Amino acid sequence: VSAVPPPPHSSIIHFLGKLPRKKRKHVKVPNKKTIDSMRLQPVTGSACRFSYQAIQPYFSFFGIIGVLISKECDLQGTIVKALAGFYYVESDGHIYQTRARGNFRKKGQTPYVGDQVEFSAEENSEGYILGIAPRKNSLVRPPIVNIDQAVVIMSAKEPDFNANLLDRFLVLLEHKEIHPIVYISKLDLLEDMEDIHYYQGIYQAIGYDFVLSIEELLPLLTHKTTVFMGQTGVGKSTLLNKIAPDLELETGEISDSLGRGRHTTRAVSFYHLNGGKIADTPGFSSLDYEVTTSEDLNQAFPEIADVSHSCKFRTCTHTHEPACAVKPAVETEEIATFRYEDYLQFLSEIENRRETYKKVSKKMPK
Repeated sequence: VSAVPPPPHSSIIHFLGKLPRKKRKHVKVPNKKTIDSMRLQPVTGSACRFSYQAIQPYFSFFGIIGVLISKECDLQGTIVKALAGFYYVESDGHIYQTRARGNFRKKGQTPYVGDQVEFSAEENSEGYILGIAPRKNSLVRPPIVNIDQAVVIMSAKEPDFNANLLDRFLVLLEHKEIHPIVYISKLDLLEDMEDIHYYQGIYQAIGYDFVLSIEELLPLLTHKTTVFMGQTGVGKSTLLNKIAPDLELETGEISDSLGRGRHTTRAVSFYHLNGGKIADTPGFSSLDYEVTTSEDLNQAFPEIADVSHSCKFRTCTHTHEPACAVKPAVETEEIATFRYEDYLQFLSEIENRRETYKKVSKKMPK
């Protein structure tokens, strides 16, 4: 017995005119205003929304009307790379390519690597940064924010170790409330380690991490957001290639005439390492000095700040004031002489900049 074929679908019968004609329900194609007013939220608490892109009505054999609506989600993440006007945001293990909305430029705001942001991400399309969370700290050179710690790379040779330059880095990081780690590179070029061990003892007594090998450095990077910084030519790219070979960073040789390296890093980027994030940052040969008052400078030298509580005057600059507790501490070597001398040099630079600003201000027309 042959199977009885099922009856034709009612829509086909209707289409062929075999059934009594009924009043057809017309489907109204929604316009942009209708969709925007509906804000079709899929589920309560979801960050996604549906936005109008284009209405494209089409009629199938069964008279079905279709509408193209794009799905857009508001997400939160961290900017892990900035390059050529694009910001690459990491969220839930995915990387999204985004741009900043024009209103940031109007407000004078610029997103930086390390920013916690809210952003939109359309399916198969470029996203946009919608908001930037408050920052806990920031650096101008390199442009990066929300840092836990910074590895200051100083070379033992080529260029020679420079305690004054190291103190400039440390003052900047103390002022920004970023934990410093000192790493010494190119130790294989030294014939004698006595000087390096002397400086290591001084800085460790102050409370700084002062490491001489990658094995000492790696555990300090766990679960931290770390930026690597240093004068050009100290071997920053070489160090990063050793601890994170996937970076494959270009390295630069030292110029014999200038004693400084070629700039080899061009973009700021975050990479995952040891359960934390590390930032590869452009090298630079000068350091922007952001400490502008003697009080801030005093706090940026931890050992001087500790002793200064015993000074007679709270605003003591440790230069000419009576009953200063810092100068006797230098004489007894409680405070290293070279650190105190660097403090005096930086203080003089602050005062000179202040005098220069006053002279320029007087010459400006009112």
